[in-house]
Amino acid sequence: MLLCIDTGNTNTVFSVWDGERFRALWRIATDHRRTADEYFVWLSTLMTLQKLDLNITDCIISATAPRVVFNLRVLCNRYFDTRPLVVGKPDCLLPVAPRVDQGTTVGPDRLVNTVGAFDRHGPDLIVVDFGTATTFDVVDTDGAYVGGVISPGVNLSLEALHMGAASLPHVDVTMPMKVIGTNTVACIQSGIFWGYIGLVQGIVEKIRQERGRAMKVIATGGLAPLFDQGFDLFDAIEDDLTMHGLRLIHDYNKEMAHG
Repeated sequence: MLLCIDTGNTNTVFSVWDGERFRALWRIATDHRRTADEYFVWLSTLMTLQKLDLNITDCIISATAPRVVFNLRVLCNRYFDTRPLVVGKPDCLLPVAPRVDQGTTVGPDRLVNTVGAFDRHGPDLIVVDFGTATTFDVVDTDGAYVGGVISPGVNLSLEALHMGAASLPHVDVTMPMKVIGTNTVACIQSGIFWGYIGLVQGIVEKIRQERGRAMKVIATGGLAPLFDQGFDLFDAIEDDLTMHGLRLIHDYNKEMAHG
């Protein structure tokens, strides 16, 4: 049983792979103050509620919030008696090393998504991840991560707008009926929705021009389906891309360890 943990800036997702499929998926707010004991009480309670008797034998962690890693390591060591693999650390090998400027640290989530997307969709990809930031990751012909783009995330943009202009309300992200809003909420919704449609279209086109080849666009992240309403932005949407990539990286390290 493999426990996959994906820690983002906003949420942390836990999922268990039983060798054939992911048995469950649980989400909790990311908080560096949360202790290993708290994680275990929460996790074991959810397992019990779903009547899952899971004997965890291996753990792998991807964490864009580094301060969280220590307590997750303790969780794996203390309660599952296993030393976790941590993506981005020297002892966690990747099938293909990233090709970026020397000294650059690539976000672990971007490396994991690259591995997962290449396995499912082959070479020459642009992976768009709608997370706290909206990121574009470029996957080369051999599956290597070769760079990308980082822009503010949808909810982050809304929050900044709300905080920076006190008179503007906080609104939900949705597809507006018209581009031209006739009230404040509709105006903001239009700006965010059509703004991000334009952002994705523009950046994808620029990447394709720079690469000089056709490239598939794979989307992931909770808001991906919102921007896929008949605009032909994406070739595929993968809601479990990060978990799939974590499992592949774990399997690759097991293979290398056993020669």
